[in-house]
Amino acid sequence: MRKVLSMFMACAIAAAAVAGCSSSSGNSGGETATVVETTAEETEVAETTATQAEETASPDAVEEETEAQETDSSSNTATLSVGSMKGPTTIGLVSLMDKADKGEAEGSYEFTMVTAADELVAKVVSGQVDVALVPANMASILYQKTNQGIQVLNINTLGVLYVVAADDSIQSIGDLKGKTVYMTGKGTTPDYAFQYLMSANGLGEGDVTVEYKSEATEVAALLKEQPDAIGLLPQPFVTVAMAQNESLKMVLNLTEEWDKVQSGDSGSLVTGVTVCRKEVLEEKAEAVEVFMREHGESADTVNSDVAAAAELVAAVGIIEKAPIAQKAIPYCSIVCVEGDEMKTMLSGYLQVLYDQDPSSVGGALPDEGFYFLQP
Repeated sequence: MRKVLSMFMACAIAAAAVAGCSSSSGNSGGETATVVETTAEETEVAETTATQAEETASPDAVEEETEAQETDSSSNTATLSVGSMKGPTTIGLVSLMDKADKGEAEGSYEFTMVTAADELVAKVVSGQVDVALVPANMASILYQKTNQGIQVLNINTLGVLYVVAADDSIQSIGDLKGKTVYMTGKGTTPDYAFQYLMSANGLGEGDVTVEYKSEATEVAALLKEQPDAIGLLPQPFVTVAMAQNESLKMVLNLTEEWDKVQSGDSGSLVTGVTVCRKEVLEEKAEAVEVFMREHGESADTVNSDVAAAAELVAAVGIIEKAPIAQKAIPYCSIVCVEGDEMKTMLSGYLQVLYDQDPSSVGGALPDEGFYFLQP
């Protein structure tokens, strides 16, 4: 059974974590605090909490129920509570969520989806969830706030940020010189990523005017009203904006632009990662192993059968309309990267964030213990 933190310690640590994360977890694009932004009219909140029904056993069934409980407590069938954020990082989970709902999954899971990164952080710190899909920088912050109490299992989402415009002449970051770009999340990781890319492409302060809006829907609305405007948006808002204005195009993929200025082993633009509490890794090792395999299979299924995945995405409320989800999924960079490759990609990304603002990763870069590397 899960070890429960005392109420006092849980509240104290959770409050510290939320305070420590508030500056870097806000409504930023791309679940590098990106997914938090997926709270607009096209992705109306449909927070779900998995529950389990309890049956009252008859006296004749006491022995069978006792045996079942003993089996459920074993590591390979132990139930894992999985928390995720409403947005691209959860899209890769929908196939597994559907299988679990139908009783077809190998593992046993309780899924909870939230809309705010801070809410998910508090659930991890207090032990309410075993596994969580969080923005990449937030995983580093959690590692510091929990005294190295979590490990990263995989990267579940790469870059989901795109520059959207009707101007075909924009073919590189350098082409943005002298222009105005509208985006959200000042001081958040997408902002750091964009500032880094501008600097790497020789653009100095004042070469590009960046205007920040409070929500991605504001940027999408502005792009609809001003045909010559340029926006930096995450999926699925990119698809929403393009549906509202047929002249808009994805002129720049920030993941591709990031790769152009990085050496081969210097990381990649990472949106979301999957973390697990260390005590869960010890107590439910086989259950975690099953989850990692089924998570990878789910991501593969989402990418290979987009139409079916879009229906599931709409059903759980990540994106309200399946047709929009179907258009957006191929651009959501759903992956399941583990092991040394995960470490290389993630560590390089966190290094870039740290160089710009140490607080964006919790004040220090995580050590080797941050990465779950199976022997």
